[in-house]
Amino acid sequence: MTTTTRTVDVSGLPSFAFGNRTLLWWATACLMVIEGTVFAITIVSYVYLRGRQPEWPPNLPAPGLFWGTVNTIIMLASALPNHITKKYAEKLELGPTRLWLAVCILFAAAFLGVRVFEYGALNCRWDTNAYGSIVWVLLSLHTVHLLTDFVDTVVLEAVLFYKPTSKRFVDVSENAMYWYFVVLSWIPIYGVIYFGPYLL
Repeated sequence: MTTTTRTVDVSGLPSFAFGNRTLLWWATACLMVIEGTVFAITIVSYVYLRGRQPEWPPNLPAPGLFWGTVNTIIMLASALPNHITKKYAEKLELGPTRLWLAVCILFAAAFLGVRVFEYGALNCRWDTNAYGSIVWVLLSLHTVHLLTDFVDTVVLEAVLFYKPTSKRFVDVSENAMYWYFVVLSWIPIYGVIYFGPYLL
């Protein structure tokens, strides 16, 4: 009796993939779920503290709307170059990916620059009272996400100039997905910080 061994040649298959066919996509998605839960818990804490105070903010003026609104406009506008970058990365087009990733870096830098003024417009310090603490925690949590993605994007841009490989386009695509999360998570945080004193 003879046994026939069959082999399959997989050398022609790509060594990378986009979307939910990659471990990186699932890792990023799980990270967003965890971080989204942290944001939700912090917002619930804000609502809880608000419910225990007859005056909100307690003995403080409400945050100024200008800088937070400017940042919201910048953040929403950044979704477009981010989307374009993702599309070019998934087409493996190096030049346009580099260009649009640089545009994304400029948007993130603008947002972080305006964020400095935004802290000043809160009209409180983190240690003023419970209100000050929760507002600073909300804004700082989002700022950490911005800084993380900003650094990641700068590193990706550098790698695309010095050692571009096909797998780096996957990194760019997943970085864009994470930026969508940063943009979308800002909307409820903006609403709570800037309109919570009036609506809750």
